[in-house]
Amino acid sequence: MSADTYLEALQALADPVRAEGMRAYHKVDRAYLGLTNPQIDDLTKTWRSELNVPARVALADMLWQTDIHEARIAAAKLLTQARLRPDDTAAWDLITSWVPDFDSWAIADHACIAGQKRLVADPSRLDRVEGWTRSDNLWQRRAAMVITLPWTKQNHPKPAERAARERILGWAAFYVPDHQWFIQKAIAWWLRELGKHDAPRVRAFLAEHGGRMKPFAAKDAARKLPLA
Repeated sequence: MSADTYLEALQALADPVRAEGMRAYHKVDRAYLGLTNPQIDDLTKTWRSELNVPARVALADMLWQTDIHEARIAAAKLLTQARLRPDDTAAWDLITSWVPDFDSWAIADHACIAGQKRLVADPSRLDRVEGWTRSDNLWQRRAAMVITLPWTKQNHPKPAERAARERILGWAAFYVPDHQWFIQKAIAWWLRELGKHDAPRVRAFLAEHGGRMKPFAAKDAARKLPLA
């Protein structure tokens, strides 16, 4: 099938009424089709089974360039897979090329979920992510926290995993004085997830930095901590 055929498959499911509601909700001026996430999941699951990795990367690039909300989410879902063979950096390079385009949480989060898989496949890619932490783009700075969420998950991290975790906590500490809501929420999200696996480390972070966080974020970060 041609690239246009895949876009037409998305457009065939369009719901104009729901699309208007999505436009009002996301508050970003782009085209919306009104698809649900399960509808996009069903299509991209089929496409992933039909296409090899280079073809999926090419299709994801085309869909992203349309700037249609659902097409960008579909682009991310095409590349959301723990193992890509070959993982020759093409998918990672494409995902990271999208980061400067981030302008809303929904598309950014789907792209970051795809990026998480590629980061775990090659943790040396954290070097590139660290550059995002000093971007002027709010969404790019936020993405550095969202894309690294896998490092909150280990109950017994290996030395390299612990070092990466501490590195990312350093980014979070750097963000603390930035009181923009989405940045504070991203710090809280990272700490809340880490607290499920390493509560003492989260308590230590909050003891050092929590007083300079927005109160809602400090509270949210501690929300899942077990009783001391």
